[in-house]
Amino acid sequence: MSGRGKGGKGLGKGGAKRHRKVLRDNIQETRGVLKIFLENVIRDAVTYTEHARRKTVTAMDVVYALKRQGRTLYGFGG
Repeated sequence: MSGRGKGGKGLGKGGAKRHRKVLRDNIQETRGVLKIFLENVIRDAVTYTEHARRKTVTAMDVVYALKRQGRTLYGFGG
């Protein structure tokens, strides 16, 4: 054993982790919250795109939209 503890990133030793069944109500609630979040981010990203008189939404538009909502995303420039 390499001393990584429980669930460490090993190199393929051991089996898959057990997944609990997710209730249908929880899935529907999660989908609803995700839909609202994505609508807000996409609306802001499209606003940036339209302001720049472009037709293509770039990764930077999404980064700026997320930053505007207080969710800074690193690794995509800017």
